Amino acid sequence: MAKKKARNPSIGAGVVGEGGRPVAYEVTVVVEPEQVEAFERYMPGHIADVLATGFFTGATLEQCEPGRYRTRYEAPGQSSLDRYLAEHATRLRSDFVLHFPDGVDVFRETWVDVHRRSV
Repeated sequence: MAKKKARNPSIGAGVVGEGGRPVAYEVTVVVEPEQVEAFERYMPGHIADVLATGFFTGATLEQCEPGRYRTRYEAPGQSSLDRYLAEHATRLRSDFVLHFPDGVDVFRETWVDVHRRSV
């Protein structure tokens, strides 16, 4: 019988996003032109509030074209994101809707690191 090669325990181990695999929670917002200025004023404080929950290690706000923004929140693992969603997301989303009841479309996605390299 042929001997099996040992598999790398960091590949495919555990639940996606756990075991040291960082998770990115991305929120893309498309903002109507008349809301852009208010949105850009609001977001630094909103991002600070999200980071103050303690479940994320960092965040970036990016713009790819006028009125289209992406905020990327970095969590150390899926369990951190799950706890944020359970304990804080409703309150922070409600505040966002209070400021922007219309004129914005919001899309949320979760990404898991498969490979990361730095130079």
